[in-house]
Amino acid sequence: MSNEKLQKNDENEKCGDAEAQPIPHFSLLISHLLKKYWGYDDFRGIQREIIESIGSGHDTLGLMPTGGGKSITFQVPAMAMEGICIVVTPLIALMKDQVQHLHHIGIRAEAIYSGMQHDDILRILENCIFGGVKLLYVSPERLSSSLFQTKLRHMPVSFITVDEAHCISQWGYDFRPSYLEIANIRTSHPHVPVLALTATATPAVVQDICDKLSLHSSDANPHTSELRAQPFNVFRMSFERKNLAYLVSHTNDKLNELIHLFEINEGSAIVYVRSRRHAREIAEHLSDAGFSATFYHAGLDHAQKDERQRDWQHDRTRIMVATNAFGMGIDKPDVRLVVHYECPDSIEAYFQEAGRAGRDGQPARAILLYNNNDHAKLEKRIIDTFPEKDYIRQVYEHLAYYYQIATGDGYGVAREFNMEEFCRKFHHFPIRVHSALQLLQRAGYLEYDEEADNQARVRFLVSRDELYRLEQVSPTEERVIISLLRNYGGLFADYGFIDESIVAQEAGLTPPQTYEVLKALSQRHLLHFIPRRNVPYIRYCQRREDAEHIQLHPDVYENRLTQYRERIQAIINYAQSDDKCRSRQLLAYFGETTSKDCGQCDVCQPSSANTTDALRQQILTLLADHQSHHITELARLPYPSKDIDTALTYLIQEEYVLQQEGQLTLI
Repeated sequence: MSNEKLQKNDENEKCGDAEAQPIPHFSLLISHLLKKYWGYDDFRGIQREIIESIGSGHDTLGLMPTGGGKSITFQVPAMAMEGICIVVTPLIALMKDQVQHLHHIGIRAEAIYSGMQHDDILRILENCIFGGVKLLYVSPERLSSSLFQTKLRHMPVSFITVDEAHCISQWGYDFRPSYLEIANIRTSHPHVPVLALTATATPAVVQDICDKLSLHSSDANPHTSELRAQPFNVFRMSFERKNLAYLVSHTNDKLNELIHLFEINEGSAIVYVRSRRHAREIAEHLSDAGFSATFYHAGLDHAQKDERQRDWQHDRTRIMVATNAFGMGIDKPDVRLVVHYECPDSIEAYFQEAGRAGRDGQPARAILLYNNNDHAKLEKRIIDTFPEKDYIRQVYEHLAYYYQIATGDGYGVAREFNMEEFCRKFHHFPIRVHSALQLLQRAGYLEYDEEADNQARVRFLVSRDELYRLEQVSPTEERVIISLLRNYGGLFADYGFIDESIVAQEAGLTPPQTYEVLKALSQRHLLHFIPRRNVPYIRYCQRREDAEHIQLHPDVYENRLTQYRERIQAIINYAQSDDKCRSRQLLAYFGETTSKDCGQCDVCQPSSANTTDALRQQILTLLADHQSHHITELARLPYPSKDIDTALTYLIQEEYVLQQEGQLTLI
């Protein structure tokens, strides 16, 4: 593809002068594979350009909006090229869904993530070495394990895919230190290209991704004579979503506004909140108001998460109220409404979460609820996220007291971390402790794994003979017991790790059903079942220092504090501005400056005079019976709450309506 065509399409750009020169045969092959396995007649957007670039051996970065078809850009070339594609992604739910889908269409794929048994990991890695597996999904935390690195050296790797590539950038909103290992694994395959994919990246983050993933001369394998040193090909699809209307609703009563939104909008929806408590409370409030709603957050056990996600995806539940733990890797195209009950702390996070609406191309809405209190809350997040350096040093010192680790000791020590107990013992607030631990991790003093995945464990409490003589066992219980005995040995002598999905599959049950059967068997004292759970862990990466010697480099603290302030200010500006199209504001943040007004946001479509007159008339009609009506009845009218507030204020000031203690009557 020539530079002339790149400029003509205005869709993609380069981080250098390297050009992809696709072989005609490869272009025909990928079209054939797309039709054979996925059933599509042709690629869309910039999919073909990305595939041809990686197929030509070039390091490639693809910037595609949510719903842009990222998975096609690495799954198709993985089938077209010799060897195995390594896919690095932090989204375990996405891994499992994609591997299952690939198996369904006849493609051999595997996944390795935290919580798997060593024997299963070893089996998968050996299969990758000896062929047959075309795609291996790996969580970034697994990249640093000596087992993975040893086996990787012997794999015939075609290329490496980095999903959610913005996580490698320290300037990004979701920086994850484990992503830095990706550059290190390139040294074992210096001639293998990298495909980086992201849906949210500012120009600075784009450059940082290219820099972090590039194989520099100092990274080269000394046993190879030739060095891979070429720039990235960068292909950019416009982030514009013409079917998605972005709106900001200014309201002092968010709960009633939320109910109003679900009364005037139909279809599946997500409501994003900041805390687990809010997720539960708002879901209960919506349920009490007659809506089908549930909640989701990281604190739920895996069976609950799977069941609630499945009910929502299959439209048995309409509304999912969730923290940001929900949504990544979830492929539900017909979400009609995404509401942010509280402000996220960056435009990137808002854009990605809002982008989960309308992935089927049909009209959808993304609404941010905002009031004056949100400004103060956002400012407070800066203090909570970057506590004073002396406070961070104090947390480090208290951690040593908590684990009873002496100065000079502790290297490599790993312990479970009970946040509630720690805060109670040393009089801290969890939010600030969480932030201090993350900063200490970035400074290299410790690793803080908030949700280390502990697999479920089982041990039989009766002997094998007693188990066989049991008579009061239901058919489903019997199938689960047989599955355990067939797949796992030694469960009568000691606890053994189990995979509930494997037990469920063999027993002909769903994982939630299997979970309930295991709980029932545990309550009957036939076995002891320890459910899978997420437990925070802390591991010391250095010997314990005296607190006054803890150093926080500017790249760890001051520079990131400045960036965080800028991101907070950007979301405040977005929420408070009413003089520029919402879509254009978002696109400009990501470097797109040539967009046009969307014509459908709250800025582009302010209330017209006709609409205002019609709304006033509807309020007067409602009160025409001269009875008292509670003000909340107005929420049922099919208008935004700010328009209702404006119309009601006019009617009260002009003495058409009397308001007393929340009751409205016609004068």
